[in-house]
Amino acid sequence: MTVQPKALHRKTLSRRRILAFGAAAAATAGGVSLWQKNSAGAASTTTAQQYFDRAAELAGDNPLLKDLVSALTEGFTPPHPTAPEPLKIFDDVAVVSVGWVSATAILTSDGIILIDALTSPTDAEQTLVPGLRSLGLDPSTIKYVVVTHAHGDHFGGAQYLADTYGARVMMAPADWDTLATSKPANAPTRDMDITNGQKLALGDTTVTLRYTPGHTPGTVSAIFPVTWQGKAHTAMLWGGTNPPTDTADKQTYNSSIKDFSTRMKGAEVDVELSNHAFCDYGLERMEELRSDPDTADNPFVVGTSDAQLFMQVMRNMLLGRIAQDQEGATTTAMALAASTTQTGGCGC
Repeated sequence: MTVQPKALHRKTLSRRRILAFGAAAAATAGGVSLWQKNSAGAASTTTAQQYFDRAAELAGDNPLLKDLVSALTEGFTPPHPTAPEPLKIFDDVAVVSVGWVSATAILTSDGIILIDALTSPTDAEQTLVPGLRSLGLDPSTIKYVVVTHAHGDHFGGAQYLADTYGARVMMAPADWDTLATSKPANAPTRDMDITNGQKLALGDTTVTLRYTPGHTPGTVSAIFPVTWQGKAHTAMLWGGTNPPTDTADKQTYNSSIKDFSTRMKGAEVDVELSNHAFCDYGLERMEELRSDPDTADNPFVVGTSDAQLFMQVMRNMLLGRIAQDQEGATTTAMALAASTTQTGGCGC
């Protein structure tokens, strides 16, 4: 059963329309975000709401970016949409999803590099494996499972794939350590450590893995080549979306966005992907592509400018969340000071 687009976004979204949305947002916003203006090291007096307004301004009417703003807003509740049918979204990339979280298969000349493994051994056996087979792919050729971070909805099926097909499971050391401490259900046995900037080569494909901590201490994001109708593009997949609770961790997340954005620019990334496709209009884009599989206008190809715009929106939202924490701390401190004054400052 295929997923239906959200009521807010009834029209299809071609790459051309995405680019038009992005151009309009950049023009309206003057092409410079608050985080760029405040990057010189001067103390910022920008409020949380100003950052949020800036993110919304940059997003404009682009449903991809509006989904991102919603997903990064405090109090957002992740939806659990109907799972789409598996789909090859590029000549050499397939997505198998349970709706709210997806596994991305990078298809190389020597087997599959799988990014994430769904939520459980049952998902791996009953959704991921038959999903790959339905696309004419052989799950026994999975050579690596790259786990983006140590949450069960991403590592849950990894050990099943290791036990069944001999796949090697990869994760950043910080998140392997997290699993060793927390011992969650379905955690894979520690196998391969991902190093920062690692070039994972398989057959004719090389995937670059970068540390992007914040969502978890060991979150990893990927940059890799893809083709559509034989034309080369470069994709990114952001490893962990939801901001953490601690302010210092949010600041780490913000630094990761800035660094990865620079890496994207250097690699000329023009394709944006997510392991949670409700965060970036990804489910709707899958259905658009399914309805027109021969289109030259792949909706996941957003262009280099809009790929950077995606990161700008994300970073303004994170800076807003950090400012929100700081404003809340200031308000609490002022209330405590007032209370202490009113009660004579006993402190007992």
